[in-house]
Amino acid sequence: MAPRSQRVAEQMKKEIARILRDELKDPRLVEGLVTVTGVELSNDLHYAKVYVSIYGKEELKSEIMKTLTNAVGFVRREISKSLSLRYTPEITFKFDKSLEHGDYINRLLNKVMTEEKNDDND
Repeated sequence: MAPRSQRVAEQMKKEIARILRDELKDPRLVEGLVTVTGVELSNDLHYAKVYVSIYGKEELKSEIMKTLTNAVGFVRREISKSLSLRYTPEITFKFDKSLEHGDYINRLLNKVMTEEKNDDND
């Protein structure tokens, strides 16, 4: 990613997080913890992939992803108001599993450490 697109991506990440937190009034967004983990912009700044992590049950995650997909137009409009860009990127929300995967690995490591302690005590 070019330096300019990196700067714009970071600004978009902050702004989208604010929009999801303060502007969208969907109760499902309150139930699940939604975190914007990253924004990947094309070099021409016409397309943006917004990666989100959602904490909650699987059914809730799919509902929140549907809600975010339905709110793309609103989010894009708000981005165009707050960032002075010649062209507001087309936004697609993508589910980011990296935090879940990290949590899973952490639980596995804790389990191994607990088992080692129990084996040492025997």
